[in-house]
Amino acid sequence: MIEKMKKVTVLSEGSRRKELLSRLREAGVMHISDIVQKAPSAAPLEEERAEYQRILQVLSERRDKKNRSRTLVTGAAFDGVHPGIKEAVDSEAALKDRIIALQNERERIIPFGDFDPDDVRKLAEDGVRLSFYTIGKKELGMLREDESVSFIPVACSGKSNAVALVDAAMPDGIQAQPFRLPEKGLSELDAELASARAALAEAGKKITAAAAFIPSYEARIKELDEKITYERVATTIGGDDVIYLSGYVPEMHEKKFREAAEASSWAYVISDPSDEDNPPTLVRYKGITRIVKPIFDILGTVPGYREYDISSWFLVFFSLFFAMIIGDAGYGLVFLAAAIAMHVKTKKASDVNILLYVLSVVTIIWGALTGTWFGSEAVLEHLPFLKKLIIPAITNFPEAVGVDATWAQNMLMKFCFILGAVQLGLARVMNIIRKAKEKDLSLVAEAGWFIDVVMLYLMALYLVIGQDVPFGLIIGGIALGFVLVCTFSAQGPGVSFAAGLKASLGGFFTTFLDTISCFSNIMSYIRLFAVGMASLAIAQSFNGMAEGLLSGFALPAGIAIIVLGHTLNLVMGILSVVVHGVRLNLLEFSGALGMEWTGYNYEPFRKMVNDKAAGNS
Repeated sequence: MIEKMKKVTVLSEGSRRKELLSRLREAGVMHISDIVQKAPSAAPLEEERAEYQRILQVLSERRDKKNRSRTLVTGAAFDGVHPGIKEAVDSEAALKDRIIALQNERERIIPFGDFDPDDVRKLAEDGVRLSFYTIGKKELGMLREDESVSFIPVACSGKSNAVALVDAAMPDGIQAQPFRLPEKGLSELDAELASARAALAEAGKKITAAAAFIPSYEARIKELDEKITYERVATTIGGDDVIYLSGYVPEMHEKKFREAAEASSWAYVISDPSDEDNPPTLVRYKGITRIVKPIFDILGTVPGYREYDISSWFLVFFSLFFAMIIGDAGYGLVFLAAAIAMHVKTKKASDVNILLYVLSVVTIIWGALTGTWFGSEAVLEHLPFLKKLIIPAITNFPEAVGVDATWAQNMLMKFCFILGAVQLGLARVMNIIRKAKEKDLSLVAEAGWFIDVVMLYLMALYLVIGQDVPFGLIIGGIALGFVLVCTFSAQGPGVSFAAGLKASLGGFFTTFLDTISCFSNIMSYIRLFAVGMASLAIAQSFNGMAEGLLSGFALPAGIAIIVLGHTLNLVMGILSVVVHGVRLNLLEFSGALGMEWTGYNYEPFRKMVNDKAAGNS
């Protein structure tokens, strides 16, 4: 559920600025509104943080996964360790640039071979000046014909030639590329390259060893984050003789805030947010629904304060969509084994671990009901008891249970449309219930949309699988729903019926387009059928490729094809879940609910680092 917020403003004497900040941070319940992001006093801290973050990124990339040693040092101990690590990181970056420069210089002078540039300079001091050029074969022939020019062929590389002109410049009309005399010869460059590479390897070893200090850098960055936030909030404070801060406090923490304010003798104002206010969102997950939080965190989606918390419905539908897209009980067993291995390794079931348990179990159930075990009908033949688990109407192997293949396919598509109608219809029912509580007359428009969802579902059955439907009823129902939406969509509390009617009719064309969109939304649920069938077809293809190789000397090759093929299919299935399974929840379903996911997280101004643990101020 989304926690209710209270809008608060706290006031104090200007002389108590630091005390106000300190006590608010200790209370840790107030989300400060409109925090100043560019605080001059925070600039040095931000630069310092950027340096630590840069080094942390390098250490994270170079971490040896086999070496799990981790070292946490703070305060003066960290300040003693950091310079050496920074030197190694900076040295590595400089050496990489140096090696690239040396390699480029080497490529440039290779056509001239190995020579000592100092010899050329000594010749110039003795009165013999050489000018070097790279020149094409045609131009070289022209140069040979010019008796006024003395030159020495130096080296040849591919289509180009290198020449040294004696006390002369390249004649006009002959195209050539001047060659700048290098500071060092090829042998010296190679020696310097070898030295730089050895130094780079040494710096790399130091960085890999320093990866053990990743927790130390994370702790220092967290400490700086707290200081930066403090400076930004300090800059946000308004007033002079009387200072003030505004923000939001969750209703459940209102008592704690009042106690802190009264103990500090602050003046404060608490009120409910107005329609113009945009409070932060604090979603409190209850029970099993907390396992979907990692998905929302990865997607970066936050519902608006006045929107729905759909976590429970998301979990139900996402689990089913996941199972239908993966579509194979054998793959479900693979996920279950991964969940168990994760649980054993960490000795604790995290939310991600529990989510994987749920998804794997639902996938196994769906795969068993459709008779799909690693995409192979042979499994059903060798383990006939699995046929008893199959629901004929949705099976992927109709011949195994004696039903018509076309009928089974149509029933599976029908099930997908039922899911779409149920989910989109549920969204409209949720809107009706919410608007009924608010005494919002536009709930009649939501009822119109519900009628349209049902009628358009029947239309999808008629168009896709050719099911007989009361066509006249469908047209009449769609028309009725359309009229209700056009009449009541803009009605609401405080709006006269006439004004609402005028505004609703003004959106006639938009409503028409939304009706078409509603039909396409229902149709989009067929993707569950299509992607699931594609996954089955890929699994069967790899099984067919390996079938003739599962005996004799070819057995290893057959096993390799099966393992690699099904692994690839699993990976593609997971990607399909992200693309399709998440989309149906966050676009189709959420769109019907009117959600825009424009919220931002509740982040109270609080102390995040223990001073004793930090080891410094």
